Amino acid sequence: FLYFPETHGISFRIQITVKELLDTDVLLKLLFHLPVNYPSTVPDISVNSDQLTRAQCMDVKDKLLEQAKKHLSEPMVHDLILWIQQHLKDVIKQSATVCNEKTTLSEGTSAEDGIWMLLLHLDHMRAKAKYVKTVEKWASDLRLTGRLMFMGKIILILLQGDRSSIKEYLILQKTSKVDVDSSGKKCKEKMMSVLCETEVQSQHKRFKTFEVKEYSMLKELQKEFETAGLTSLFSEFVPPLLK
Repeated sequence: FLYFPETHGISFRIQITVKELLDTDVLLKLLFHLPVNYPSTVPDISVNSDQLTRAQCMDVKDKLLEQAKKHLSEPMVHDLILWIQQHLKDVIKQSATVCNEKTTLSEGTSAEDGIWMLLLHLDHMRAKAKYVKTVEKWASDLRLTGRLMFMGKIILILLQGDRSSIKEYLILQKTSKVDVDSSGKKCKEKMMSVLCETEVQSQHKRFKTFEVKEYSMLKELQKEFETAGLTSLFSEFVPPLLK
């Protein structure tokens, strides 16, 4: 596996193969981010697999976090890997049952349950085209909607979606090589600010898609926020960026 030091802890990737699950081998790609106060705090975990659906990956992640809470104050990553190798089949079966139950709920109930919003500020994008494509792919993979907004030198990312997807997006944004440095080498995003992370309220309009938009004037950017019912969010966080 790979590991690389971070300013706020350590992140590393592990790939494991679980044999003969549902008549096929499943390759799990796990990304662990250990905060500075680990193991007193549980790690952030990201789960990907070509053999599982996005929802199944989310369920695997949730179960791993449940297990992690049982191992607080002791090294846990090795135990978590062993646990998921032994229990993946049960998690997937349970996931299918939960999925079937959810389809019987009204769409309004499930759609509005636990939707969160994230506003990020990026200092710059040197490799803009590649960076934009990467953000679009992450938003699509995690079923997040919102805007990537450019106005002069201001770059903002506004996302809405399940809280777990928002958290996973943040891990990807912090740990992936999304840009290039002044010498052209691939580098991670080190100048990102989380301006706001909060639950979507009834007065907020839900974005239906994720779009990349450029604005020539501040009024155009302000209107985008106002249309989404986010006037206070704009007033609090955007004007200070102009100073």
